[in-house]
Amino acid sequence: MKLLKKTILLSLIVLLTNSCIKKTSKEYNHDIYNPDIYHKCVNQLTDVIIHDIFTPPVASRIYSYATLAGYEAMVSGDKKYPSMAGKIQDFAAVPKPQIDKEYCFPLAGVKAFMTVARGLTFSIEKYDDFEKSLDKKFKDAGVPSEVIERSVAYGQSIGKVVLDYAKNDKYPQTRGLRYTLQNKPGTWQPTPPPYADAVEPNWGVIRPMVIDSSTQFMPPPPFKYDLAKNSAFMKEVMEVYEMGKNLTEEQKRIAWFWDDNAFVMNVQGHMMFADKKMTPGGHWLAIVKTVCQDKKVDLMKSAQAYLLVSIALRDAFIVCWEGKYRYHKIRPETVINASVDTKWNPFLQTPPFPEYPGGHSTISGASTEVLTQLFGDNIAFTDSTEAKFGHGVGQFQSFYEAGNQASISRVYGGIHFRSACDEGFKSGIEIGKWVMLKASK
Repeated sequence: MKLLKKTILLSLIVLLTNSCIKKTSKEYNHDIYNPDIYHKCVNQLTDVIIHDIFTPPVASRIYSYATLAGYEAMVSGDKKYPSMAGKIQDFAAVPKPQIDKEYCFPLAGVKAFMTVARGLTFSIEKYDDFEKSLDKKFKDAGVPSEVIERSVAYGQSIGKVVLDYAKNDKYPQTRGLRYTLQNKPGTWQPTPPPYADAVEPNWGVIRPMVIDSSTQFMPPPPFKYDLAKNSAFMKEVMEVYEMGKNLTEEQKRIAWFWDDNAFVMNVQGHMMFADKKMTPGGHWLAIVKTVCQDKKVDLMKSAQAYLLVSIALRDAFIVCWEGKYRYHKIRPETVINASVDTKWNPFLQTPPFPEYPGGHSTISGASTEVLTQLFGDNIAFTDSTEAKFGHGVGQFQSFYEAGNQASISRVYGGIHFRSACDEGFKSGIEIGKWVMLKASK
């Protein structure tokens, strides 16, 4: 009995002693300097963006600010990477951590990211349980309570700075502004089945991050509207028409794989219902995650990849949307139904905005170039991003293979002419190069 009491007493002493021992920053960083925690943050934001049905341009804005905040909060703890202060438009230096105090910078990055995510989306209750699970990870890893408190406060302060920065990008001034139909031959008209209003007709005025303006890297004007049989315009029309009638199973698979339509209206008899899916930008950021995990990229490099691709997405949407509402080009479905075949339907549902240049093509070109410069040519990867939406899995030998496939998929889908995809992709590549020149060093 005495022996048992002594054993219990000794055990309690050991437990109490161990509980009083604080882990050093080197010890707890070993456990929490983990890129998977940050990947989960981006995933959670994507899920909320899908739930809240943000349009592709607006989603790119949200991603750019959230990834900027997360990166800036962590870069103070890693001098190998540059701050974005002075590298992106109107972005000044952020608060610095106290020199003589200990911080957990991964935690600060998570809190900065989530502060912006909460500030720019609607369904913020969807972050509650997720953040609680993250908080537990840091606590269980042995991060001292005073370091947790200090790091959380620092991350939130960065997030608030970025949210203040976001207020001045002209986004609020464009809310509620609607598109006026041109009502001229060859110009955009709403398309079935929803006949929705044009999406973000004033997006070209949004402040970019690294490009000079919305007109930098603007594609050349599209082919002139001309229904003459041998015109360049009509040749493109007939290419989409004939392709749509004779799609191979592989072309259908590619079109469906890259659909990325955030809001699809389905019609069955007298019933209409909507499907919500990932935006094109969300798809490319999911590819970032895939490659970072495949290559076992560390936390800071992962955060940089997310940020640079997000900047490229944002600026590519601004240039592309400037072009769309400068040229007001008609969609294939509209001109084919009016002038070629009243019963023809595209394989994919036509999104509600003008045709030229191609949005998916432009942002895919920009993402492709950034990822190629970050990770290299001929990086093979498996993209299962949208398998959960029933879109299958893609196998690629390089980012350029994926980007080119994403671009041509819009022709297969019947929602773009070839020139919109080709010129959009070229424009995107130049935007990607500019992002890497201005923001990566």
